[in-house]
Amino acid sequence: MISFLLNQQQIDITQIDPDTTVLNYLREQCHLTGTKEGCASGDCGACTVVVAEPSDNGKEPLAYRAINSCVTSMGALHGKQLLTVEHLADGQTLHPIQQAMVDHHASQCGFCTPGFVMSAFALYHQHSNNTNRDAVIDALSGNLCRCTGYRPIIDATLQACQQRQPDKFTQQAEHTRQALLNMQNQPGNVPGLYRPTTRSELAALKAAFPDATLVAGSTDLALTVTQQLGTLGDVIYLPSVVELQRLQQTEDRLIIGSAVPLSTLHPWLVERIPALAELFQRFASLPIRNQATLGGNIANASPIGDLPPVVLALEGIVVLDDGTEQRRVPASDFFQGYRKTALLPTEWIDSIEIPLPSANTVIGAYKISKRHEDDISAICAVFALTIEDDVIRQISSGFGGVAATPVQAKTLAASLQGKSWTDKQTCEEGMQLLRVAFSPIDDVRGSADYRKESLARVWKRFWLSHTPGNETLPVRVIEHA
Repeated sequence: MISFLLNQQQIDITQIDPDTTVLNYLREQCHLTGTKEGCASGDCGACTVVVAEPSDNGKEPLAYRAINSCVTSMGALHGKQLLTVEHLADGQTLHPIQQAMVDHHASQCGFCTPGFVMSAFALYHQHSNNTNRDAVIDALSGNLCRCTGYRPIIDATLQACQQRQPDKFTQQAEHTRQALLNMQNQPGNVPGLYRPTTRSELAALKAAFPDATLVAGSTDLALTVTQQLGTLGDVIYLPSVVELQRLQQTEDRLIIGSAVPLSTLHPWLVERIPALAELFQRFASLPIRNQATLGGNIANASPIGDLPPVVLALEGIVVLDDGTEQRRVPASDFFQGYRKTALLPTEWIDSIEIPLPSANTVIGAYKISKRHEDDISAICAVFALTIEDDVIRQISSGFGGVAATPVQAKTLAASLQGKSWTDKQTCEEGMQLLRVAFSPIDDVRGSADYRKESLARVWKRFWLSHTPGNETLPVRVIEHA
């Protein structure tokens, strides 16, 4: 049984089509139509809702996250509170976020407004009164509007969050938390939709349903249903498996559980590898990052995924598990063809291991896309070089958008290792190598020639940014078109 709170009403579901999205459930079964379908792919934000769950940070009883309901499985709701725009007002009194939107004339046609309100509401419950404009822009990054030009929406959110006062949800927080904890102690399975909580339960379900679809964040996989009108069949929902939620640092490596949401991974990983900050910031929108996972991004094996190049360049290891034993596959061997990986039918991704970079390692991460925010890469390039006394001792790299799989450029290491890093010839040679390293295709995001030249230019950018004497260059890690 899937149990969750719809506002303060407990919902117990004993049977549901595994392909049902939270959006369709709200509109068709609950008749809560404030949540809209716009793109059905998690891009526009019209379907944004908020989920709350018990917090483990010791500061607040509940953690609030904005998510895209159009790409969210019903299995994601077990043990959580689901809030929509209809739930925010307190009787006839608008919530402060709603009132600020009115005061700032932040709505015109109104179609996108509920999504903006819910993203702003999540921020309202995440920050203290010192919320700044950058935090607001990040919170609203997944919401598109064609009428207002965003300024009044940003101003409304900023005012409400800076003047934050306890609301009815704050007053109900302890009661809500206890109700959710009680639900989480119960199995969250219905026929066709299964939620294991341990490695052994996952292995048993894989054995019982060998053709079941494994779902983590579902931000990409859900498009099989919403865009292609297909079906997922039986679904095994992974984020409740405790072993897949770990973040661990050992003496020489970082261990990232495959089902850790990117919004959780982001600050933890960037603290340890700061050069990845903007690449993570530009990975889709915050509601997507609240659900998407590193494991899912790698398992999809998309040639334009933003994170496989990171794992390749940092010489990561993908740890595969079948419940009995694990095997460790270098990321360079994991991607075996278009959307094909080394995963066996009985396996899942347990974790990703990333060796800690040495003090002499410089890292650059570059994404080129038509839009700076919330867009798919034309190319993604990540470089990691170990330099000692101006000599290149080791080079590794990872690229997306230039081949049928995420790929490395082994010619860089073969040709440049042992050479002087600050020699301008190193820059020129690297550019020329990357112009001919791959045979990308022409598509709507860029021509093959554009991609080749872009690779050469990001290498030049990387060289300039990490060569003494160029300190006056703008401190930006990510390029964009």
